[in-house]
Amino acid sequence: MNPRLKSLQAYPFEKLRALLGSSRSEQAHIPLSIGEPRHPAPQFVAQTLAAELGRLSNYPSTKGIPELREAISEWACRRFQLAGLDAEHQVLPVNGTREALFAFAQAVIDPNSDALVCSPNPFYQIYEGAALLAGAQPYFLPCLADKGFIPDYDAVAPEIWQRCQLLYLCTPGNPSGAVTDIATLQKLIRLADQYDFVIVSDECYSELYFDEDAPPPGLLQACAEMGRNDYHRCVVFHSLSKRSNLPGLRSGFVAGDATVLASFLLYRTYHGCAMPVQHQLASVAAWQDEDHVKENRDRYREKFTAVLEELDGCLDVAQPDASFYLWAKTPIADTDFAQQFFEQQHVTVLPGSYLSREVDGLNPGRGYVRMALVAELDNCVDAARRIRRFVAGLPR
Repeated sequence: MNPRLKSLQAYPFEKLRALLGSSRSEQAHIPLSIGEPRHPAPQFVAQTLAAELGRLSNYPSTKGIPELREAISEWACRRFQLAGLDAEHQVLPVNGTREALFAFAQAVIDPNSDALVCSPNPFYQIYEGAALLAGAQPYFLPCLADKGFIPDYDAVAPEIWQRCQLLYLCTPGNPSGAVTDIATLQKLIRLADQYDFVIVSDECYSELYFDEDAPPPGLLQACAEMGRNDYHRCVVFHSLSKRSNLPGLRSGFVAGDATVLASFLLYRTYHGCAMPVQHQLASVAAWQDEDHVKENRDRYREKFTAVLEELDGCLDVAQPDASFYLWAKTPIADTDFAQQFFEQQHVTVLPGSYLSREVDGLNPGRGYVRMALVAELDNCVDAARRIRRFVAGLPR
């Protein structure tokens, strides 16, 4: 067996199941722990998928059909004000961002004893597993409240950047929802030039924001504003899972540096991960429509307003920049909060320490819980009321 598998830690939800056990509560269970969109999938996408089931008899190509790459390119250029995005060489469809974020590290890392993969902390655990199985070591950059939950990149020592081969960003962030601004993205691009590493920007929450006049910026947008239309050393990952409530379609894309993507395509050709043609055609329909995405944001906006009103004065929590998560500071240890809250109120939340790693005695997720407002409005409000009752019963 691959000895590197022994370095992988249990996934956060495995830890959560072990922590919670079973509940004897008679209340209906409300899950806020997993970021699985629960809003209805767009009907027109389902209809397209059904109409194209005859494509089950066709082998899909790893590179994807031209119609999908063109639809992605057109969407990205509109959304991020790009001068151009070459659908032939700068776009690659993938089966959701999770598998692609993992596979990308396997393709680009040159394994050696000094190789580092830098990522935020807390983080999406795929980043860590991808680094370890690619033969690199993770290097965690703490995301703290006093820095707006964005890593302090100025505090990273030059010798770390020298060893860095891959930098994972997540903007809007998981779990905090913090958005990295254009100036910071451009600072990182200049660092990538100086130290010769690749930047991966995981932007799967980019379409879940609150101000219709201020959508979160993206890495390719930062490149374009610098006149770098080759997007050198930069790639972005996007998905239909959150944007379009289509987690089961497993459809996303990678876009950016054509040279990097050519190597990634070679890897994927051997990896055997082509998206089914009928899924690609359904994805074309989704990327070409914005009305359902705006309606989706409206639903989340309504839930955040109602839940935060209910939690006012109860928990130290605020509306994030974007995403569908609340990152709440807990009045007791985060694991105790999650365990006791589940036992007493039958609501699951995810301890922040399960999303982080302790470095130099600091676990930046400790003392927080992540709550995904993915359930229906009434259930989210009910969960918030249960939080208020639970917190009110804690010892003072």
